[in-house]
Amino acid sequence: MRRYLVMALLICFGMQSFAQKQTPPRLITLTKEQLKDKIMGGWAGQTIAVTFGGPYEFRFDGTFIQDYQPLLWYDGYLKKTMIETPGLYDDLYMDLTFVDVFEKYGLDAPVDSFANAFAHAGYMLWHANQAARYNLLNGIKAPASGNWLNNPHADDIDYQIEADFAGLMSPGMPNTASKISDKIGHIMNYGDGWYGGVFIGAMYTLTFTSNDIDHIVNEALKTIPQNTTYYKCISDVIKWHKQYPADWHQTWFELQKKWSSETGCPDGVFAAFDIDSKINSAYVVLALLYGNGDYTKTLEIATRCGQDADCNPSSVGGILGSMLGYKKIPAYWKMGLKDAESIDFKYTTMSLNKVYEIGFRHALQNIERNGGKVSGDKVTILAQAPKTVRWEQGFTGMHPLQKTALDGDINLKEVNFGFTGTGFVLKGEAQKIKPESADYTFEAEVWIDDKKAEVVKLPTNFTTRRQELCWKYKLPAGRHSVRVKVLNPDPGYRLNSYEYLTYK
Repeated sequence: MRRYLVMALLICFGMQSFAQKQTPPRLITLTKEQLKDKIMGGWAGQTIAVTFGGPYEFRFDGTFIQDYQPLLWYDGYLKKTMIETPGLYDDLYMDLTFVDVFEKYGLDAPVDSFANAFAHAGYMLWHANQAARYNLLNGIKAPASGNWLNNPHADDIDYQIEADFAGLMSPGMPNTASKISDKIGHIMNYGDGWYGGVFIGAMYTLTFTSNDIDHIVNEALKTIPQNTTYYKCISDVIKWHKQYPADWHQTWFELQKKWSSETGCPDGVFAAFDIDSKINSAYVVLALLYGNGDYTKTLEIATRCGQDADCNPSSVGGILGSMLGYKKIPAYWKMGLKDAESIDFKYTTMSLNKVYEIGFRHALQNIERNGGKVSGDKVTILAQAPKTVRWEQGFTGMHPLQKTALDGDINLKEVNFGFTGTGFVLKGEAQKIKPESADYTFEAEVWIDDKKAEVVKLPTNFTTRRQELCWKYKLPAGRHSVRVKVLNPDPGYRLNSYEYLTYK
């Protein structure tokens, strides 16, 4: 009798456990008008905010913009900036490159189609994007193009500022956005740099199912593995916001003390400049939490935090714009927007008006593909509980040792240096002597410890340049020699090499 009772209890417990695991799916129903309004709000919001933050981009490194300093905004500013300063919108035209690939080749477009589209685009790039472009043009395909061993900028902000499209085309579906980000984000980033895009994309998706900023931030963070530096940094912001709920400046100082030490980006090591994804994501979260849904307050805080002070407002402006919807973005911030919406972003054939329609269409396709329904004027989304993406971490065990200037003639045919450590980055660039000269490509051998490590191409062309001359990580600890020999010197061109960074 006791045996039968135990068996009955086990069966009962098992059925209860099974029932708990089989949680009914959460269905969210919006009208098509509501869905489109949110998508429009996301695209318009980031355009407004990047324009607002533009004058302050990397003008305040290692400090914040004081509260007494007025920040510029006026009617007509949007149109003027889009026409006169089109390069400001790199986070938009990069997004639109990927949107265009989805439009041409569908939701199953392969990774190479995205990689080739941005590698051969006419716009200028920097940091992880440019390093990835060079890799792609020289035979290193995605995802190796974004891996930290091939890309010293792998932890930089690049995909973080480009992931908006992944969230806006995946309403209520953070895991679908993460899947898109896995494919595209690894073209140019790895580790924390990739996580920045996963996290931003997830926050966008959750704006379609919640108006609670705290909920959006905390749920989106579930996509990031807890034992990563990215997760720990964002968790700290959430903790400090609770500890200092009325003073965003105090949380900014706590971030500066703990998380402002750059390891990867060669331009940020031993410098106040910091384009690392973690701390710029932290400024995004800081602004969202302290702004508490107020569009003006949120944009101002994100801008005043400094560093990438146009892209961080762009992220919060897009996230809040999607949460509120286009119609509820305050009129003050939509001054002149109508005049700008028909202008194609430079280097693209796409305007805001066009991406409103295309983005809406892609969202409908993605909703139906992932268990939702579109029926008449109603759209039913099968909402997803956020799942953690895989663990990866770049620059592990890498500690900057020193930055050393190179002496003598910088119009180099050969450079030699030695160091004790485990890695190095040699900074420099190929240049024309006369601006009117045709572009030229140097070829150079890189020798490490008297063994030829690689032969590199070093174009003078800015859009195809190598971001750094050469680098090598994970060398055995000890003394090393580096020699870079130019194979085809030309008196009309120069190869500048002015400093190298070493690691231990």
